[in-house]
Amino acid sequence: MTHPFLDLPPLSAQRFAAIEDRVARLLGTRQDVLVTQGEALLPLEGAIRAAAGPGTVALNVITGPYGQTFGSWLRDAGATVHDLCVPFHTAVTAEQVREAFAAHPEIDFMSLVHAEAATGNTNPVAEIGEVVREQGALFYLDAVASVGAEPVLPDDWGVDLCVIGAQKAMGGPAGVSAISVSARAWARMAANPHAPRRSYLSLLDWKERWLDAGRTALPHAPAQLEMLALEACLERIESVGLDAVTARHRGAALASRAGAVALGGGLEPYVYEEREAAPVATTLRVPSGVIASELVARALESDPGAPLAAGGGALSREMIRVNHYGPDATPDAVRRSLAALGTALAERGLAVDPAAARRAVARAWGEAAGSRAVA
Repeated sequence: MTHPFLDLPPLSAQRFAAIEDRVARLLGTRQDVLVTQGEALLPLEGAIRAAAGPGTVALNVITGPYGQTFGSWLRDAGATVHDLCVPFHTAVTAEQVREAFAAHPEIDFMSLVHAEAATGNTNPVAEIGEVVREQGALFYLDAVASVGAEPVLPDDWGVDLCVIGAQKAMGGPAGVSAISVSARAWARMAANPHAPRRSYLSLLDWKERWLDAGRTALPHAPAQLEMLALEACLERIESVGLDAVTARHRGAALASRAGAVALGGGLEPYVYEEREAAPVATTLRVPSGVIASELVARALESDPGAPLAAGGGALSREMIRVNHYGPDATPDAVRRSLAALGTALAERGLAVDPAAARRAVARAWGEAAGSRAVA
């Protein structure tokens, strides 16, 4: 008995390369693109360990937990690290980056998360990229959450190492990821004697055995189901248009923010400024005396399908995430999330107005759609 998910013909090198080319078009890049065979942590760690080592002086921006992880990897690789820590309810600014460079002119590596889904903020990479170019530092960017939800343009922004994953705004699989690599990033890796070699983390191995060899023979058996799912995901984005996909996420973010404020019950946006809020997820601060993880658990009992989660770690007590990405970047997903939160808040005796929340969601989504039509 055949099965469509099991009895698959081998994935050819030609088809694998074609999927990489589609990723390059998604990013509007002429850099080399590698589709890596694992969740995005694979290229994120691999790129740091390849491009940084003893002698590297890094500026590591922390606007959430992933920035903290990158700092740990950089230090473990032997780099000298200067952390630029920004409160999680805001974004870093280009001026803060410029000041950090002025204080440490020896910095030659910069690591940044574009959108932190875990904290709900997004950083102005275009403006920051100008400052990084002035410094001449290598620019490493985690765009895993942002790709598909907002523009990701490594060439225009001067990003040397840009990592993406398909599992959030792209609406694709979690088990495959990709990285774009500039020529000077490859040169930095090649000059690093500590860069991983003969290792699953080695980007240089893939370059030599795949890119430099003309992409004619795959060095490893690919994650076939994930590659086919990534291909389907890219086809879907191409069919509706990337602008439409990013606009849908922006509409969901605006509707979530407006609806939460209208709902009441003491909820308020965790990220203070709307312009600094990520379009992939809206984070909310719970009222005093309410534990976020308990509120989310009760909300999910009333609607198990609502895209809700509590913040991770210490944030689990104070933060709620409405994860409106991929297939959940819709008015219905936003309405369901706010309705479930309203039910849980009302059970605690807090005053909520679900009807006002529904009206606010409809109004914000309509205004977002109207602005897209005008544009």
